[in-house]
Amino acid sequence: MSKSKWFCLKKNSDNASIQSSISSSTSNKTLAVNELKIKAREKAVSKKLNDIKRLMEVDLCFVLDCTGTMGSHISAAKDCILQVSNYVKHINPNIKLRVGFCGYRDHDNGIDRLLVFDFTDQYEQFTQYMQNVTPIYNLDLAEDVLGGLNAAVTQMNWQNSTRVLLHICDYPPHGRRFSYLKDNHPNGDPYGLTAEDVLGRMQSNNILYFFGKITNHTDKMLEIFHDIIGEFPVFDLVGGDPLVLINKFIQATSSSITYAVSLTSTIVSSSNEINSMQRKKIIMNPNVPDWNTLSLQKGIVMWYHIPKTLDELKNPKYFDKSNLISKNFSYKVASQPFSSGVEKYAYFALDAKSDPTKDMVIKEYLHIGKRNNPLEKYLEAVEIFTVAYFLSTQFNSIAEQKNIPKVNFLNVKFLRYNTFCFTKYYTIEPKLQNSEYKRFNANTGVITELRPILEAFVHFTYEYTKGYLVVCDLQGIELNDDFLLTDPAIHCIDPLRFGGTNFGENGIKQLFLANHKCNDICKKLELSHVNNE
Repeated sequence: MSKSKWFCLKKNSDNASIQSSISSSTSNKTLAVNELKIKAREKAVSKKLNDIKRLMEVDLCFVLDCTGTMGSHISAAKDCILQVSNYVKHINPNIKLRVGFCGYRDHDNGIDRLLVFDFTDQYEQFTQYMQNVTPIYNLDLAEDVLGGLNAAVTQMNWQNSTRVLLHICDYPPHGRRFSYLKDNHPNGDPYGLTAEDVLGRMQSNNILYFFGKITNHTDKMLEIFHDIIGEFPVFDLVGGDPLVLINKFIQATSSSITYAVSLTSTIVSSSNEINSMQRKKIIMNPNVPDWNTLSLQKGIVMWYHIPKTLDELKNPKYFDKSNLISKNFSYKVASQPFSSGVEKYAYFALDAKSDPTKDMVIKEYLHIGKRNNPLEKYLEAVEIFTVAYFLSTQFNSIAEQKNIPKVNFLNVKFLRYNTFCFTKYYTIEPKLQNSEYKRFNANTGVITELRPILEAFVHFTYEYTKGYLVVCDLQGIELNDDFLLTDPAIHCIDPLRFGGTNFGENGIKQLFLANHKCNDICKKLELSHVNNE
């Protein structure tokens, strides 16, 4: 071999060795970076799971008008609490509940004006106390509502992280501000209490307000309260048949508890942010716009192919940006959102080029944060949909054979809109039918509306993926023979996938396996029994 040829081979060998060394070094750096990311993510998830556990501890206070017309409601409050505690224990065993009571009458009642029974987890004691609460008639119609609410906020020993105040009354506070009913104190509370002071104190104590409505006499009060603290749930507690009323109380109380826990644990953040959810004054427009008045916009929609196998689903590289499919998209969108959740605004939209035109919904994240890549956030949402959709098709193929209603997900795509100055990102999906939108369960493990089929679907996703993930946070509409869902979340043993709502392997253990109770649908699907006893 000539010396020049030997040098050439030696040089090529050295270059290959250098390239191999560089490649190995790059690979090692990537692994090291991923390990750091995983450790940071696991630390953040551990904190969130501890926060969620803390937020499952609930203080529930009934604030009840105890004047002459409220006898049946006092009895219903007494009779419902044992059933509520049993319901919570069975459906959401991770929730720990203390219950208390604050009753109010009016200023003419002296020492009987206010009744306070502090929080306890001994529900029989609550029932015994309520047996001695009797309605008292007064000379006017307005009542000491503000005094009762103020006593509940300031005299009760609120300790738990999730704080629920369920207010039930049939007449408003004193003052012409609230009504023109017969009122011995038309200038307002004789002690100077105002709704702003009382409700502000309530929010500063991180107490969430719920209302049980009996008559239309409280409509103006509710309007004023909404202006002060924002939106809050209102339950129908109109009287009538005592058994029907008790069932309404059970439903309202259980819903208040699960709603509050779902809200606070979903946010998993500071109590100030929790309060801001009720206080926030976002300008909403619930009406579909006149599309003729809105200009046509052009963007690009992107989506992933649905995986064909479990291996493709488990492979993060399958969801690389380079695998996105895209096409041009012409649309119109409302200028104001019609709805807002914890994470997103929702806008009415129109697929303008389809024939006929299609009603759509465009969603935009409320808070992306300076450190987060908005593109990645929206791509995660589309990836979550794609995985959930694939698993629903596998579930439905078995469900159809066993006459089980199907679980379907809306087709979610990623929308990019470019201008000369900036790029905006959204998700876009078909508009749901005009049916009641419900949240059935949360990614925190809370079941808000028990549907055995959906709990079995969550179980199915765990078993089908061999423990790799669970699909949860199921919300949408319930039809006659199926469910149509949107915005799911995924807990996965890979903590770097599926965004901030993925609570990892420990999330699967603590929020699904520890709480799931196998039902008849699980048995029909022949799913392995989850043993959490």
